[in-house]
Amino acid sequence: MGLGTLYLIPVPLAENATAKSFTPYLTDTINQISEYIVENSKTARRFLKEAGLKIPQSELIVHDYGKYNRDNISEFFEGLLNGNNVGLMSEAGCPGIADPGAEIVAYAHLKGINVIPLVGPSSILLALMASGFNGQSFTFNGYLPIDKVQRSQKIKELETLSENKKQTQIFIETPFRNNPMLEEILRSCKPQTKLCIACNLTAEDEMIKTKSIANWNKQVPDLHKKPAIFLLMG
Repeated sequence: MGLGTLYLIPVPLAENATAKSFTPYLTDTINQISEYIVENSKTARRFLKEAGLKIPQSELIVHDYGKYNRDNISEFFEGLLNGNNVGLMSEAGCPGIADPGAEIVAYAHLKGINVIPLVGPSSILLALMASGFNGQSFTFNGYLPIDKVQRSQKIKELETLSENKKQTQIFIETPFRNNPMLEEILRSCKPQTKLCIACNLTAEDEMIKTKSIANWNKQVPDLHKKPAIFLLMG
């Protein structure tokens, strides 16, 4: 018996954005799969329903790889090793991109399992597309240090890197810490440095704006508890 295929299934970034987030091929694919590895089983099942799943939910096998279930990921691969196709789903966006699902994908490659990524929303790429910044040379830095001094130093380092390499520097923060992060960016960067803030991507109240630090300081937005991405261009 051959090995199954691991399909990487994108999930909407925002509520009520399902129609923007999947293709007919995705709908066809989920209706040929009855086993999933997911970051959150409740939201995964809701998305599958919204995306047009016709298979009864009671017939699905759903493995949860939430943060308390990552000690032995090999147990999620029994179906794949026995020839079953399996879908991998993140909490939001594309599996494996700023997401612990990368471990699942790496293990699949280790076992010789074919991996097929499906088209869907990546907040990082959507933000970069809409920023007007360099899309040929960019770095995603993930989360910056929480410590104020270290964070300020890191922001200045990224600004210098961007200036010297003409490279877009991208980073994120936990939504409830967005406002302190923004304050630190505005305090640490040069007035002429460009900052793009992409907030609530694909939602009805989506905001994507690129301004100089000097102009952002004239009117500082409230980003508290709103998913946001920051992009710097020196």
